[in-house]
Amino acid sequence: MGLRDDADKIVDAAVKAALPGTAVQNALQSLDLSGGRVRLVAIGKAAWSMAKAASDLLGDRIESGVVITKYGHSKGGLPNIEIYEAGHPVPDENSFHATEQALRLVSGLSPSDRVLFLISGGGSALFEKPLITKAELEDITGQLLGSGANIVEINTIRKRLSAVKGGRFANLCLPAHIYSVVLSDIIGDPLDMIASGPAYPDKSTCEEALAMIDKYSIKISPEAEKALKTETPAAIDNVTTMVTGSVTQLCSAAEETCRVLGYEPIVLTTSLSCEAREAGSFLASIARFHAGSRRSLAFIAGGETVVHLKGNGLGGRNQELALAAAIGISGLDNTAVFSFGSDGTDGPTDAAGGFVDGNTKPLLDQMGIDISRVLDNNDSYNALRACNGLIITGPTGTNVNDLAIVLIKKHS
Repeated sequence: MGLRDDADKIVDAAVKAALPGTAVQNALQSLDLSGGRVRLVAIGKAAWSMAKAASDLLGDRIESGVVITKYGHSKGGLPNIEIYEAGHPVPDENSFHATEQALRLVSGLSPSDRVLFLISGGGSALFEKPLITKAELEDITGQLLGSGANIVEINTIRKRLSAVKGGRFANLCLPAHIYSVVLSDIIGDPLDMIASGPAYPDKSTCEEALAMIDKYSIKISPEAEKALKTETPAAIDNVTTMVTGSVTQLCSAAEETCRVLGYEPIVLTTSLSCEAREAGSFLASIARFHAGSRRSLAFIAGGETVVHLKGNGLGGRNQELALAAAIGISGLDNTAVFSFGSDGTDGPTDAAGGFVDGNTKPLLDQMGIDISRVLDNNDSYNALRACNGLIITGPTGTNVNDLAIVLIKKHS
């Protein structure tokens, strides 16, 4: 079997291990949902899968519900539950409309009622009631996504521009109690940052948000500045929160699959956090150091890199990481680097990530495609497509960060 075949097997196994169904049901079995009405709100890229697991377990105990997920991520109807698809990573009118439906669902509840709140990554864009104009929210979101800011920094700002983030949704559910089940897509599982923490006390401050505006030179209006100076709830007493999955699970599954395929796996980190191009260069340096190994090796890194947008090309952080690695492993036999997002979508593309090996750069050179120029234009998607290096899975139903792996097959 070739390196690409091995990579595809690892991607498939890791994603399947991170699917939220069983984990969500295990979490729900520990909850006391007796008494009043049960209303379900699920947000994020994995919202449909999480809601499906809850529906299968609880059935008619769920009186009504709302699912808000990314376009193309719904897999059909669910009993008593309305399903909405909306914009990501930038909120759109469907995001706002769906959020209003969720807020109507949780209004007028009693102390005996329960809100089952299922949260996954992507919720920051999908679950939104802005405190500024739609146009400015889109503009600020675009500036942040292209600035090189990490997800914690971005969400520190976004939560203050919203009426439902930073613990504010929890207050809107009062006096009902919320049971929040979280699928983590942020390194370290910071509950106040996943989906911008709509039902968790906010640990960040206005001063931090304003400092990040200055750090990344984000242009804002006086209205946005006023919102950023308004503190979010620092204490919430009507929420019980459980985390059901994270990048550690993703790395463990990849580690086991690599071992089954005959590689000696080494997990480098579950908290990779740097520029995508730097990560690709670093992984390539590891590959070069171990080139010619008498053992088959797999180096595994989980986390989430960032991209500083300078060009107008098409791509995502995982594709950019892989393409950057192609430079460093050029000419190496039996060596590959691949990186993918567990949700199946990398940036504004239909790809989950990218795969490169020692032949990628020579092949692109023959086509007249200069990798350095491509990276400067942030156009990794088109370069990888030209050499059949895209990893395409479609929406996976989960979202627990990204995975980057170096594969080195022993020389016979």
